[in-house]
Amino acid sequence: MILPALSRRLRPGPGEDNSAAPIRSRRRLTTHPESPAADVSVSVALCTYNGARFIGEQIRSICLQTLRPREIVVSDDASKDGCVEIARRTVEECNAVHPGPSVVLRVLQNATPLRVTKNFEQAARACQGDLIALSDQDDAWPPERLARMAAEFERRPDLLLLHTDARLVDGALTDLGQSLFHALEVEPIELERVHGGNAFDVLLRRNLVTGATAIFRRSLLDAALPFPSEWLHDEWLGIIAAAIGRVDLLEDQLIDYRQHEENQIGARRDAFLDKMRKAFGSRGDTHVKRAYKAELLLARLLELGDRIPPAFIEKARLKVAHQRFRAALPRSRIARWLPVLREVLTGRYNKFGRGVRGVVRDLFESA
Repeated sequence: MILPALSRRLRPGPGEDNSAAPIRSRRRLTTHPESPAADVSVSVALCTYNGARFIGEQIRSICLQTLRPREIVVSDDASKDGCVEIARRTVEECNAVHPGPSVVLRVLQNATPLRVTKNFEQAARACQGDLIALSDQDDAWPPERLARMAAEFERRPDLLLLHTDARLVDGALTDLGQSLFHALEVEPIELERVHGGNAFDVLLRRNLVTGATAIFRRSLLDAALPFPSEWLHDEWLGIIAAAIGRVDLLEDQLIDYRQHEENQIGARRDAFLDKMRKAFGSRGDTHVKRAYKAELLLARLLELGDRIPPAFIEKARLKVAHQRFRAALPRSRIARWLPVLREVLTGRYNKFGRGVRGVVRDLFESA
């Protein structure tokens, strides 16, 4: 990979996003009047796996933040393409031309791959800053991202995790004309509930936290470690943070989120035909896995004891019951109709899933 010049800046984002979406999402990048205290330290937990194609550009965008991070912890999952060497070289180049304290780079290299969740756990464990920003290897950050988000934590002592919208771009950082929240079909009522302090209820239905957009207080790790390998790191951090503290989101598009053929986890809005294929696809072990994940969450909340409101424990129990019900549905589509109707009447499809979508899938999925 040929590294771009150090003076290169991220491409300016578009104004209003005019694509059809359930919400109006803007790339609003004006920094709030509040600025983070000078002694707030930010660590970046960056996981890599054969990321040589983009890692230099991402590291550069991190080092050129108006609020520079204290450190970048790179946890590499047995890469073979030289991306770690590119990361080291890029940090050295940025430190050489940037006045002020240098960004410390620490590298953890896995001889055997840990895979996504455990690799991010390893990176987060090694971070020493007050705030930990998660980072993928192939995105790009506008210069004021960390300052903008750190200011929110300074202003709101109860805030435990903050995530944002993102601008979807291709491998060349060309705007794809939609945002992450658009791709996820985030609904206005979900935004309102998260802003209103009800993130636990929202995240119990489905995950909205994309790790590449998230920053959290290091204290969250006391409750979240270890991350269950059955959960993605971002969804686990989000739900645990919402259970013990405050989770919020910014509707600003504060990263350029690359979508390309090498993405391990990407974002794409399903077309109607995609939704139909899912509705009539094979059930496989999807619902069994979801039930087990719900059980793991309940077990962790019980371990946390008095830190968890009793109402949240009860909701988690009901979530487990709903997922177990879905996992145990009969193979015959005809035999599912009556039990599914009864479950609809409990309201749990809406409380713990996507409502009508879940009903349709349970009625029509093949065994």
